Amino acid sequence: MTDATAARPTGVETELRQTHPLPRFSLSDASPATLRTPLLVAGVYSDGTLTAAAQTLDAASRGRLSAVLKRGDLEPGVGSTLLLYDVPGASAQRVLLVNLGAPRDFHEHSFFKALYGAGKALGRIRADEGSIALVDVEVSGRPLAWRIMHAARILADAGYRFDAPKQAKDDGTQRSRGARSLTLLLSSKATPGLETAMRRGAAVAAGMALTRDLGNLPGNVCNPEYLAETARALGRTYGFEVEIHEREDMAKLGMFSALSVGRASDHPCKFIVVKHEGGGGRAPIVLIGKGVTFDTGGVSLKPGDDLDMMKYDMCGAAGVLGAMDIVGRLELPLDVVGIVGAVENMPGGNATRPGDVVRSMSGQTIEILNTDAEGRLVLCDALTYAERFEPECVIDIATLTGACVIALGTQTSGLYANDESLGEELFQCGMDTGDRAWRMPLWDEYQEQLRSNFADMSNLGGRPAGSVTAACFLARFAGNYPWAHLDIAGTASVGGDAKGATGRPVPLISEFLLRRADRSPARS
Repeated sequence: MTDATAARPTGVETELRQTHPLPRFSLSDASPATLRTPLLVAGVYSDGTLTAAAQTLDAASRGRLSAVLKRGDLEPGVGSTLLLYDVPGASAQRVLLVNLGAPRDFHEHSFFKALYGAGKALGRIRADEGSIALVDVEVSGRPLAWRIMHAARILADAGYRFDAPKQAKDDGTQRSRGARSLTLLLSSKATPGLETAMRRGAAVAAGMALTRDLGNLPGNVCNPEYLAETARALGRTYGFEVEIHEREDMAKLGMFSALSVGRASDHPCKFIVVKHEGGGGRAPIVLIGKGVTFDTGGVSLKPGDDLDMMKYDMCGAAGVLGAMDIVGRLELPLDVVGIVGAVENMPGGNATRPGDVVRSMSGQTIEILNTDAEGRLVLCDALTYAERFEPECVIDIATLTGACVIALGTQTSGLYANDESLGEELFQCGMDTGDRAWRMPLWDEYQEQLRSNFADMSNLGGRPAGSVTAACFLARFAGNYPWAHLDIAGTASVGGDAKGATGRPVPLISEFLLRRADRSPARS
């Protein structure tokens, strides 16, 4: 059942779709000099050293590339680009040079930055097709399949655009920018393993695009019902089993902690469960996402500055749905359950007050000292619900605390785990994808800050170690299985002129799932 208020028209309703088509990828062993293509991308180093592909072009053009570099036309800095037209001897209409930085300093991060710079430039150029000669550049310790997968992912993500609510302009004079087809050039024939790596990278990019679309939609469109409909759409596309628990269902389950957050909203809470069965009935991996579709802080009202950014408080939920999209696209041989607690935190006459005490699904009671510490109130019931699956592990993803932003900034997510092996596995997945997370303490000494005189615990541990005490709160509900918590408050979105969702931590989570899939008995 759905409340009538949840269906109020906004005038900017948006279909469940990618807002800007992602490029199609292919592999080719064609020579960069003889390949006929509207646009060819080649890497060069900041000291003038040419990659193998650039050397081929330079020889065909009788030193044109070397001359351009000697003049200093290519800006310094890894990822900077220079577009050349009608390079003599080259069959490509245009050549895009990408700065790889100093050869001695070239590593994974340089590779990622160069790809991102190339992808951003490709998104600005009017060319239906492009050929990329970057994956053959050696990266210490990284095989070709790794380079291909991340090239497909980063090139597609770098060209992402969010146009959904904007007025369409189709007067016949505008040509779409950004290549719709990208070819990754190899020095040898493609193998089935390399094709798989390319498909994986493209699938991760698609999952990131869905995550970013959901995050970027305004709160008057992407409400709890919208997240539920997104889950239903994924179910129809990939054959997932989807359950949507309404407020009445949540009350019967005893989820009064989660329900307390959305009490004053016209948009009723939704508890969303998406199941993929590909592992032959093995214990599932459970992903839980915080889905606060807009967070005013409730009665503990947030300051007005940058309040519009609170539409991104559901990026954990968006990340879970994006990860499920990847699972479905690749038909991973795993059992995976995606759980989203979708609520809207609003003030009002029916709102939860500071000092109120609520009972969680686990039976533990919580004194609510601050209604702006609401994400943990939703997640704790989801963590208890996850027990019924007897999971292999549980990972929750949440824009949980501003304290994590103070601790780690906007580059790194906070990573907590009650299982050392799981924590280390996630840490390595972050390092290998560039979607990094840093291990944070989860020690019992911090639990004292959650003491309450009136309930089993409070929902706030004070200003000191705010991200840590939030994770310690969640740990009280995750004691029956290996569990990890990702605090993505600083990494899920950016502000300023580049305002928007980032799609993180989908690369990290997808790498974790792919590694588990590769060693799954169901694959054989």
